[in-house]
Amino acid sequence: MKPAFWARKAHKWIGLVIGVQALLWMCSGLYMTSISIDVIHGDHLAHVEEEPLAPGQIRVTPGELKERFDGVRHFRLKRFLSQPVYEVHHRGGIALVDAVSGKPLNPLPEASIRQAALALYQGKAPVQSMSLLRQAPQEVATRPVPLWQVRFADRGETTLYLSPETGELLAKRHSLWRWFDFLWMFHIMDYEARTDVNNTLLRVSAAVGLLFALSGVWLLFYSFSKRRPA
Repeated sequence: MKPAFWARKAHKWIGLVIGVQALLWMCSGLYMTSISIDVIHGDHLAHVEEEPLAPGQIRVTPGELKERFDGVRHFRLKRFLSQPVYEVHHRGGIALVDAVSGKPLNPLPEASIRQAALALYQGKAPVQSMSLLRQAPQEVATRPVPLWQVRFADRGETTLYLSPETGELLAKRHSLWRWFDFLWMFHIMDYEARTDVNNTLLRVSAAVGLLFALSGVWLLFYSFSKRRPA
């Protein structure tokens, strides 16, 4: 049989194998390049505004922190709900301490988490629900637990995840991010963790896709080299 016959045969069968995945690659790639990554990250929905701290407000000294907590690894001074606080990382975990009174603040009550979420949120919708999660959902699977999940009643189903120990914003999620994550799963062909861009299935599919392209080049070569009647 002629080589052109085998080129057509190979191109057809390889296309049947890889065609659906190639379509998914193109659709997911189009979505990813059409929407700004800043929008996907939700930078327009929530952000932290750091106001400078007045030195005169601070009454608790670093020395007092080292005396109070065993094995202090590091600490930082920050603002939480307009108040200066110390976030102290020590042998027993993380402590949040009022930098003026020295009063321990964590674990933070639900009311404080709600206030923090509303201060971070840049929209106008009210809080729809709040939950203290002991098991992280898929969309924040890499974040430490427990964590607070605060949902807002807006069109994008904005959800903020905050630390119950420090009140820190751990993640921002919304509808466009969730679509991105769903399509990213098909794009990298990691259907579980959605993080492994070097998995075997993706490598095999990419190799088959290359064979499909090469068989097309092979057909193109025979198409142009074929003699036409005078």
